[in-house]
Amino acid sequence: MEFLFTLLLGVGGVLATATGLLFTYAVCYDLCRTNMAPHFDHPLKLRIIHWGCIMSLTLGQVFQILGLCSQIAFIRFLMNFKRPNLDPSLFSKDLDFSGVPVRVYQPKAPSSGLRRGFVLFHGGAGMVGSIDFYEDISSKIAKECDLVFVSVGYRLSPEHLFPTQYKDCLTATIHFMQNAELYGVDPSQIIIGGDSVGGNFATVVAQLLVERPDLPKLRAQVLISACMQAMDFNLPSYQQNATFPVLFRENIVRFGLMYFKKDLSLMENFLQGSHVPNEMRLKYGKWISPDNIPERFKCRGYKPTPLAPYEPDVYRHLPEILQTTFSSLLAEDSVFQQLPETLIISCEYDVLRDDSLLYKKRLEDSGVKVTWFHAENGFHGAINLFDVGIWSFPSGVEILDNIIDFVNGL
Repeated sequence: MEFLFTLLLGVGGVLATATGLLFTYAVCYDLCRTNMAPHFDHPLKLRIIHWGCIMSLTLGQVFQILGLCSQIAFIRFLMNFKRPNLDPSLFSKDLDFSGVPVRVYQPKAPSSGLRRGFVLFHGGAGMVGSIDFYEDISSKIAKECDLVFVSVGYRLSPEHLFPTQYKDCLTATIHFMQNAELYGVDPSQIIIGGDSVGGNFATVVAQLLVERPDLPKLRAQVLISACMQAMDFNLPSYQQNATFPVLFRENIVRFGLMYFKKDLSLMENFLQGSHVPNEMRLKYGKWISPDNIPERFKCRGYKPTPLAPYEPDVYRHLPEILQTTFSSLLAEDSVFQQLPETLIISCEYDVLRDDSLLYKKRLEDSGVKVTWFHAENGFHGAINLFDVGIWSFPSGVEILDNIIDFVNGL
């Protein structure tokens, strides 16, 4: 018994020491690397959350090196600790839409007619995230907008490589559109939306549905901090927020290469832009240009940085990243002109902010009605922190409230 007690003390001491070292590393890394804007509200709260993210990613990397599990599997495991919180005024059911798992949320109260429908594609770099993780958001929108809400559980990378993700989202959306009335939904009143990479999938799905005259037109799309181009990673927001928590500029490309299961040694080439062929620079430079970003978004500092010289070998490693099924900002005007009314959510302290601003301009130039909400104190992922007790952020609440107001105003 004495030996067992001594052993437990020893193991406990090792774990405590390891945890302390991990925490110290996270704090030092954050303080040395992070550039927290002086006007941002609640900097300490966000730093603490960032420490947790750094610890999780680092521990996952250690487990991967030791052969215990992959870093991605560990992050998924941690995210599953967030318990779903279904509003009591709703009921939900897990279903299969043409082979794609979904969760359908419906108000318990009867309706006098057909309701609107909302299809959501969750965020998570195409590798993590889940229906469960987004249940609080799903429940809130379903309740406050009195609609039928579909949360799509698309298959994740690297087990299922691109283009599986957007194709799953498209398949689930088409199934819902074709069977809307079975769920008490008006097929002409279906909205799609997504957060982060889910917003990317939403833009791709909306553009592909333009080619489907056999289906009713989407009523609207909701794009939340979406990534929409992989041509220029030196736009103003990428420079200003390069090391702002919780998404660094370098991690945009790192996660992208992991998503496509490509060699991470290519990261610097993509950050500099040497993956973009010269003919694409000429054709698409008019759309993906800092000249299209309002001047007020350059006041925190911006140095015009041209793309590095084209390297064909780099492009050949990943041509898909510049196709419209990933870089939806590169779609033709004829496609943009047919897109539905759109709500665009951008966050000031998000590296992806300018993707939203550029997409907004292209929609407006194409005659599409756009509602825009810019979260002045928002950061990437803020919507996921709208209702987590002391860790909640006002910007997350504002974003969700604007989505609800937009949907209710349709």
